[in-house]
Amino acid sequence: QQHHSLGDIHLLQHIYQAKSNEATMKTSVAILATAILSTASAFTVRQQHQLHPSSASSRLSSPLFMAEDGEEKAAPLVSGEQLEMLMTDWDTPLVVDAYATWCGPCLLMAPEFEEAAKELKGKVRFAKLDTDKDEQMAARLNIMGLPTLLFLDQYKAKEGEEPNPDARAVLKGKIEGALRKDNIKELCEFYFFDGPEPKAF
Repeated sequence: QQHHSLGDIHLLQHIYQAKSNEATMKTSVAILATAILSTASAFTVRQQHQLHPSSASSRLSSPLFMAEDGEEKAAPLVSGEQLEMLMTDWDTPLVVDAYATWCGPCLLMAPEFEEAAKELKGKVRFAKLDTDKDEQMAARLNIMGLPTLLFLDQYKAKEGEEPNPDARAVLKGKIEGALRKDNIKELCEFYFFDGPEPKAF
């Protein structure tokens, strides 16, 4: 969901059938990540085109990433391809809010997510993925409930572990349900900066 596609995260395809309004059958593909590193999933991307390091950052200045008043959003809306681009640049960890515009809890959490993004700017990147507009990416990320927060960080092989040359990102955590700003920040500290494990929300 950007000019340059990075290919698929090493995945397992699961094909299922669904009836359409005209009672015809169409096939949808739900793709699940398969590379598992201990308790975290390692996402891999296959590079098909040479990428310029500034490509992802330059996109953040487009109207897609701006609020109605013209101010740049701390948690911009991204497409699936743009999300793949973000997962190739690991200066800072990444939190993704998978949501839908019709989802009440998603709308309630939206300002909390934006505020958390503002307060952690420079330490953690935040992005939003509309699962209705990017169904394929939502399936690849195995989004089952809304909203879902994905906490992603750079893949690094553990000591004594054989490195995976194709791995780019590790899923450190996945939380379903709306959270407050402080809860989101606590989870970032826990997953990314060795902070204390948050208490039940």
